[in-house]
Amino acid sequence: MIRLVLVEDQPNIRNGLAVLLGGTPDLECVGVYESCEDMLPRLEADDPDIMLMDIGLPGMSGLEGIAEVRQRRSDQLIIVLSVYQDNENVFAALCAGACGYLVKNTPPAQLVAAIHEAHAGGSPMSSNIARKVVDTFQHGPPPSAGEASCLSPREKEVLTAMAGGDSYKMVADTLNISIETVRFHIRNLYKKLHVHSQSAAVAKAIRKGWI
Repeated sequence: MIRLVLVEDQPNIRNGLAVLLGGTPDLECVGVYESCEDMLPRLEADDPDIMLMDIGLPGMSGLEGIAEVRQRRSDQLIIVLSVYQDNENVFAALCAGACGYLVKNTPPAQLVAAIHEAHAGGSPMSSNIARKVVDTFQHGPPPSAGEASCLSPREKEVLTAMAGGDSYKMVADTLNISIETVRFHIRNLYKKLHVHSQSAAVAKAIRKGWI
């Protein structure tokens, strides 16, 4: 059985997904939540194989929730299920640690197939989302030397480690610096990149071709 946790604030969508997925023979919904704040205290007890996460949630956003879950369980598989299809949210979610990204109008059979694909080690994406990812890497803007030069070598190392999904402790251990120093560099990165979150910093760096 593949253990699932759902995080979705819209009751009709949340209940529909619970019925659909809970009624699939090899899937089991072990937790159904309307917010990250409700889900996080139960994360270890639920012990999900796959998590389906909305982005536009009340309180803590789905992007923040993905990052927090990955801090607690670095190998947790998370598939975004969202109405948002813009590059900013797509890349922020993937950089935060999501293994897949699906739009909410995904047909039920494709949703079930995507869950199995993720469980088998794949990265399921809706076709238009996959196209955005490919187009960005193939036709994205070239690296901007002027902007990139504002980052110190150490800040680039921290940013690269963050892009790999490393926790603050892992970054500190890898670079042989303290966690407080990591936080100091990240605060500087936010100021220089004009962003307010780790996922946004990584997404901007990837789009600009800096890492």
